[in-house]
Amino acid sequence: MAMPAAEIEALIKAALPDAEVEIVSLVDDGDHYRAHVVSGAFAGKSRVQQHKLVYDALGGRMGGELHALQLTTALPN
Repeated sequence: MAMPAAEIEALIKAALPDAEVEIVSLVDDGDHYRAHVVSGAFAGKSRVQQHKLVYDALGGRMGGELHALQLTTALPN
């Protein structure tokens, strides 16, 4: 089952309200995306902890509705 990019963005923004989220489809199948997420919530956290915040926001959809997510995270400038 495919997951629309807008739904991914909404889930991330619900968990990280200040987030700037850019979602790009890697393959036209609704299962493979690249996401760049910028949030102040990442301050003081390792890259692994930042990614965990984003994956937690997706509520267990990784590996199910969402097959692959190439993720980068950053702090606001």
